[in-house]
Amino acid sequence: MLRIIIVEDELHSRESLRNLVNDYCEDVEVVAVAESVEEGLEKIISHKPDLLFLDIEMQTGTGFDLLEQSKNFSFEVIFTTAFEHYALKAIKFSAIDYLLKPIDVEELQAAVVKVQKKKDTLTQNKKLINLLSNIQNTDSKQHKITLATSEGLEFINVTDIIFCEANGSYTNFHLKQEKNLIVSKHLKEYENLLNEYNFLRVHQSYLINLAEVEKFVKSNGGYIIMKGGEQVSISHKKKEEFVLKMSEGH
Repeated sequence: MLRIIIVEDELHSRESLRNLVNDYCEDVEVVAVAESVEEGLEKIISHKPDLLFLDIEMQTGTGFDLLEQSKNFSFEVIFTTAFEHYALKAIKFSAIDYLLKPIDVEELQAAVVKVQKKKDTLTQNKKLINLLSNIQNTDSKQHKITLATSEGLEFINVTDIIFCEANGSYTNFHLKQEKNLIVSKHLKEYENLLNEYNFLRVHQSYLINLAEVEKFVKSNGGYIIMKGGEQVSISHKKKEEFVLKMSEGH
């Protein structure tokens, strides 16, 4: 039985989520609800949940405030929010689940089942620590992205990524020190996550770190040589944007 606590400051949203969980999720028990950061912390200590549904923005503070104060992440977290919150990118960056309100029943069920299948609090602990570190650190060069590979989670410095390469429904990460990682997500997803970190999609198959460009060769239709020595194709329609960004110092 999965023990659940809901932390949500709006009564309607709190009761709606509790009803959805009770009606549509199997082998679960909502052991407590809380309407504030302070009450949430008290309920976590007294009930020791397996899963926390955590509103991002509350009148008494944020869900991140609660996590920072709870210290010991012996539970899984699914964030909830009513709008495209600025922190959603950071949450995706750390490979943590979230649900947009009004909550879709199938998305709720899928998120809960995922928790029931894994129940790996050590992994969740590392993901939450990485999330809080990225949010607190204003220097984006020190941010780490969480990548789920077939062997487990990898926490990679964004600056260590030379380029990403599409491989069907997979993405190959080409890293410094000649290290490669394969992740079972489309390149488009990482384009959306990394576009604020000086990355540019220069081709259908390539997303590059502009700081790792060694040279742009105009002959043979044009191509890019990265600092690791790899050659990357560039599409005709992306050349102008690439040259402009490089001339601006990215």
